Amino acid sequence: MKLYAALVTLSLIWGMSFYFIKVLVEDLGPWGIVFVRCTLGALTLLFIILIKRKGLSLKVLPWKALLLVGLLNALLPWGLIAISETRISSSMASIVNATTPIWTSVIGVLLFSITLKFKQWMGIIVGFIGILVLIDLNVTQLINEDLIGMGTMIAATLCYGYCSQFTKRHLQGVSVMMISLITLITGAIGSLAIMGVTGSIFSLNQVASWSALIAIVGLGVFGSGLAYLLFYYMIQKGSAEFATFVTYLVPITAMFWGWFLLDEHIPAHAILGLVLILGGVYLSTRKTVKNEPLAASAINSKNKGVLYDK
Repeated sequence: MKLYAALVTLSLIWGMSFYFIKVLVEDLGPWGIVFVRCTLGALTLLFIILIKRKGLSLKVLPWKALLLVGLLNALLPWGLIAISETRISSSMASIVNATTPIWTSVIGVLLFSITLKFKQWMGIIVGFIGILVLIDLNVTQLINEDLIGMGTMIAATLCYGYCSQFTKRHLQGVSVMMISLITLITGAIGSLAIMGVTGSIFSLNQVASWSALIAIVGLGVFGSGLAYLLFYYMIQKGSAEFATFVTYLVPITAMFWGWFLLDEHIPAHAILGLVLILGGVYLSTRKTVKNEPLAASAINSKNKGVLYDK
């Protein structure tokens, strides 16, 4: 239940993130957004560490792997998403982002020797059909969008997909807090360097309005700092495929926020899409319980009699 609670909570947080990016991208620029959200996210985690009074050991860490995760799970995808939202709508960006579980599964099979069972493939397919139903099967809407905006968004999902599998394979023994903190610090330093090279450093006057400040806090503190704690927790305790299923829920939660905050209407096809998406999540993550053979039980008296077929 904790994993599913984390999944829903993260989807609610990231459902607002695409809106916040749209609010800020004109004033901050793509890499300014990455810098702000990574810096605030890292400061949020450092504050939590200070409150808990629990130090983090920097010794014997897989630094190369951690830096690669920071590059592919923060710096590049967040920059690409921000670039995408200069050309396509935030709702369309969230829908394209929902293809992440598909890329995660394909990359896992092709590059990480992951074997997916039939029910997992079915869950991915059902979830994707749910996304199509969510947009009322308007595939032409996807085709008619800006190709550069769509391309950068797909590139971001590929980064997420590869990095999720890489994290599960190579960072299983590293704490969630450490992975999240180094990811965000890497993104902050990298985006600052890119702004310096391109001469696109923003001024504080550009974010002086209340709407911009709210968007910065929402994107940095919640959408980056707290969100990545949940994301890496789901990868370590569940799987890369499970964690990236959050992107199937993000378009739904974006609609929810529109209804809750802006009194926007939620059409019937969106409800059907939600049911299909949740069904896809369930199919892909459900554990099958089998009775253990009697002989194996006799050999190992400590075994409790069930095997979990993941």
